[in-house]
Amino acid sequence: MRHAQFALILAAVAALAACTPPQVFTPYRMDIQQGNYISQDMVSQLKIGMTKEQVRYVLGTPLVADIFHADRWDYVYYKDPRRGPREGRKIAVVFENGRLARVLGDVVATESKSDPAPAPAAPPSAEPPKAQPESQKPPQ
Repeated sequence: MRHAQFALILAAVAALAACTPPQVFTPYRMDIQQGNYISQDMVSQLKIGMTKEQVRYVLGTPLVADIFHADRWDYVYYKDPRRGPREGRKIAVVFENGRLARVLGDVVATESKSDPAPAPAAPPSAEPPKAQPESQKPPQ
């Protein structure tokens, strides 16, 4: 009889051990951030024609520097919070002749209405117009 009770208790414990317990206690999961955090404010500071040093000052050192595309810098950012969906951003800045030409990716630069477009500069070889003497001006 004792062996039957022991076997029954042992079977009950084995059956309960196979069941998953309620998740009262969960392990701690920390927020994981990887890459360069790029905000909309940082991207808004970018202006076409900036040098590589100026872009590096605004955005930081690029995460990916491709040896085959030296004029393209990639900034990648992922945040995996404890709770909630994974957040990710990808930005690529493209340079032409050492100057910023394009910004590609999830966060794009916005045009500021307070900053008017700069006037095109005159070529350095152009001379200023000469004033005409009074005798050569047309009569009014």
